[in-house]
Order: sequence, then structure tokens, then C-alpha cells
Amino acid sequence: MTDMRNRRITVTGGKGFLGAHLLRELDAKGCRRVSVADLPEYNLVRIEDVRRLYDEQRPDIVVHLAAKVGGIGFNEANPAPLFYDNLMMGVQLMHEGSLRKIGKFVALGTICAYPKFTPVPFREDDLWNGYPEETNAPYGLAKKMMLVQAQAYRRQYGFNAIFLLPVNLYGPGDNFNPASSHVIPALIKKCVDAKRAGAPEIVVWGTGVATREFFYVEDAAEAIALATEKYDGPEPVNIGAGFEISIRDLTELIVELTGFTGRVVWDATRPDGQPRRMLNTDRARDAFGFQARTAFREGLAKTIAWYERTRP
Repeated sequence: MTDMRNRRITVTGGKGFLGAHLLRELDAKGCRRVSVADLPEYNLVRIEDVRRLYDEQRPDIVVHLAAKVGGIGFNEANPAPLFYDNLMMGVQLMHEGSLRKIGKFVALGTICAYPKFTPVPFREDDLWNGYPEETNAPYGLAKKMMLVQAQAYRRQYGFNAIFLLPVNLYGPGDNFNPASSHVIPALIKKCVDAKRAGAPEIVVWGTGVATREFFYVEDAAEAIALATEKYDGPEPVNIGAGFEISIRDLTELIVELTGFTGRVVWDATRPDGQPRRMLNTDRARDAFGFQARTAFREGLAKTIAWYERTRP
């Protein structure tokens, strides 16, 4: 058990979508010594900025959320920086943290690290049983190297690094930029914008048969805070909501909740991505008492309301 209230905590990527929610969760837990490491103040791909971060903030705990990330189209267009930037951030942050003997390092991986044809629900023991889905592989493998590093540094140096595997996040404050957004904000934006413009149809990538699990961002922040406080083991831990929905059913639900009345056109020339995704979350429940609380329909409604309220 880690008493976080009296520790200096650095959250990398703290200005981002998940980071903003985690900062609120830490504040609610009474953590008053929390700092953020994010662009433009710190470019964590650069070792000099990583060292300066540790010199200036002197953290006892680092929660590493910062990542270069996007949807299928972004992944197809940017495999090299997705690999290099994510690899270098994780490797350097953990290495410098070990040299400085910080108390704990919390590494956030990704469901994209799992093999393309992992049996559903994904169990942590399946992580090394195949190669990731091709469009996700550079990002997923770069993030998975933090697990290798965490286990190696724990074994050789006694370094307390843990590795969490979140499923696809969504919620208020998500990235709605069509060039890099994930499927839920992309669909919400398409439907809301088409409804306002009176457009007769929207075009959705793929066939709709692929399935995904979605994790409300406030639940994710709670899971990370609980793991930071209560989990100190070497094994990776899935964090998610434990359900599966097809992209076609997801699209129909978002169409209903946004009130879009036009046609949905499926562009089957575009990739579906990994065929199925759903996590087994028993380890998170058993190890640190986490279970997701937000119903999917409720979370989607809150996300749509946020977008409609903040859209220019």
C-alpha cells in the first residue's frame, strides 16, 4: 500500500484527455503534491528533458500517461514516430527513475499490445502468444517494451514498476480531431455535424463486424489511482469495463443518441483493425479492487452532451 497523499507525484501527459481526469481523481484522494510533465515544457522523447523533469520535480512516484497515439488512419500514416516516440519516452523515463531510486513507476500500456487473434476475453497471459494487428503493431510493441523493462528492472534492481493495460478510452474531453481521433469521438462528430448540417448520410470505415470494448475515462482514472496506491506486483494488469460491442451496433447506438436520421454508408475498402477486443479484468478486481461502474449508454450520453456543449 502506497500513501500517495504525502508523496510527490508526477503525471506525464497530465494535460491530455486521461491526464486531466486522473489529476481530478488524485485531488479527490487528497494528493496535494502532484505535478504535470507535458509538452511544451517537457519533450519526453529527449533525454535532457527527462533528466530536467526529475531534477525539477523530484518525484517519488511517476505515472506515465504521455503517448503519441491515434486511430487506424493515424496509425497507418505514422508507424515510425508511433514506434520511436513511445519507445523512447518509456525507456528513458523508467531508466532515469530507476537511477534516481524513485519509489514507484506506473506504466500505461495499451490493448494494442495484444496479438491480433487473441482469444476473447483477452487474458494477461496471452500477451506474448502472437504478433499485434499490423496497423497497431509499432505503437503496441513500443508500449509493451515498458513491461519487459519493468520486469527486468524489478528483477535486477528491485525497482517498483507496474504495468497496466487499458482498453479503448472514451468520455468528455476526448480527442475529436478527425485526423487522429478514435472510433467513438469520430462517430459522434460525424453524427452531430451531419445532423446540424442536414447532411443525408455519414460514411463509416470498415464493415462494422469488428468488436471493441470501451472504457469510460473517469473509471480509467479511478483504476490507475487504485493501482498506484495498492498494486506492487510484476505481472501486467488489464483495466477495462469487461464487455464487447460490434462497431455496427456502436454506430447504431450513437446514431440513436445523437438524433441523426440520415443513412450510414459502410466503406468496406477501409480496414477494420483487430477483429475482436475485450479484456478479462479479474486480475484488477482481485489485485486492487477495481471494477468499472459507468454503464456504456450513460457514458456515451455524457460524451455526446460534452461535445455538443463545447463544439464551436
